[in-house]
Amino acid sequence: MKRISARLRHLALAIALPLGLSASVQAAEPIRIGSVLSVTGAASYIGDPEAKTLKLYTDRINAAGGVLGRPIELVTYDDAGDANKARTFAQRLVERDNVVAMVGGSTTGTTMAMIPVFEAAKLPFMSLAGSVNIIEPVRQQVFKSPHTDRMGCERVFSDMKKRNFTSIALIAGTDGFGTSMREQCLKVVDKYGIKILIDQTYGAQDTDMTPQLAKIKATPGVQAILNTGASGQGPAVLTRNYGQLDMKSIPLYQNPGVASKSYIELSGAAAEGVRLPAAALLVASKLPASDPQKPVVTGYMATYEKATGQPVSTFGGGAYDGLMMVVEAIKRANSADPRKIRDALEQTRGFVGTSGVVNMTPQDHLGLTVEAFRMLEVKNGDWLLID
Repeated sequence: MKRISARLRHLALAIALPLGLSASVQAAEPIRIGSVLSVTGAASYIGDPEAKTLKLYTDRINAAGGVLGRPIELVTYDDAGDANKARTFAQRLVERDNVVAMVGGSTTGTTMAMIPVFEAAKLPFMSLAGSVNIIEPVRQQVFKSPHTDRMGCERVFSDMKKRNFTSIALIAGTDGFGTSMREQCLKVVDKYGIKILIDQTYGAQDTDMTPQLAKIKATPGVQAILNTGASGQGPAVLTRNYGQLDMKSIPLYQNPGVASKSYIELSGAAAEGVRLPAAALLVASKLPASDPQKPVVTGYMATYEKATGQPVSTFGGGAYDGLMMVVEAIKRANSADPRKIRDALEQTRGFVGTSGVVNMTPQDHLGLTVEAFRMLEVKNGDWLLID
């Protein structure tokens, strides 16, 4: 608890940084950190808040004197959700931009395309995407800030078990995250005594999931539905179709990849009662005062919403966590040497972020537990904390 308290004090200071960059910091050689994000395209709802967060907090860190007396220079590119572009930009960051670390990768697909580049260059890569395949097997240079898709499966199945659901339907998007989460759910579902009676898929560009949902509705014994797809408006389309088919008697679960207020807005009244696992950030004001994450999530929410005029999302929160872990690693290493930053990242302990309390090891480059996920339900157009 002493370690967590010290970390909270440090983060509270970062949140309350003053404006104005000193002349000495301006004159110092910058520490260059790269970022490739999906700011435009189908995954812009992920990449846009990530980009805004990284810019906002880089500016605030620099205004407070930078890191090791040097400013951070954020070198950013927009891959528009295209894995080939992401790889090209990753190579540019390594070969031309001379970055010492990377914070980015909005989607599983773009992240996986960039991993070989940073592994070969021996540059630490803090991914902001969801798939467990990013950090399993453990790679020397690759770390991750948000929870994994497998954790999402486990959190959902645990809630289903509490509600005595034993027979369900699975519907999966064919995007990178949707495919990966489907695979992970199939691997762990038996542990919860749950059977998948019907398994459907849909494409990232599909605008009507009525046929798949009609098959699910017609399948005897289905007690609940889990959707693993997260790209674009697919989850909202599925939810609206679910409402149109009057399937409320079969509870719908979404995945952590849709954890933003825009999902509720796009889904409309059909989202009422939908459950999903998400970071504590979405229910910051509802957390008890004793929760160690409360100062961090409320501070980030206030800072982000004041600066952007937009509601927070867990995606921006993941970017905050990723950047702060890299910055703290540079401070602990007392160096901008990529090798020392990598080693310090692996030694991250007791870091309290928007996603949870992080304790990394050489065998775990995420450092979060399943319990870091909160179970939420859409209630009256907002998030309700269930567990």
